[in-house]
Amino acid sequence: MLPLSMAKPGEHCVVQRIGGREESRRFLESLGFVAGASVSVVSAQNGNVIVNVKDSRVAVSREMANKIMV
Repeated sequence: MLPLSMAKPGEHCVVQRIGGREESRRFLESLGFVAGASVSVVSAQNGNVIVNVKDSRVAVSREMANKIMV
């Protein structure tokens, strides 16, 4: 298991778990980052990670991406 921030562009991953405080976990779950969800990394620039999750393209900060374990 590694944080989403370490995934390379073009890589398809499955979310294993979400770490962090309760409000952070709830926010990420509202975006579609739930255990078992399939995500693919579009790009990673300046610490931000852009991913496709549940037919949506979402940008998350490196800090948030570090809480998403894939």
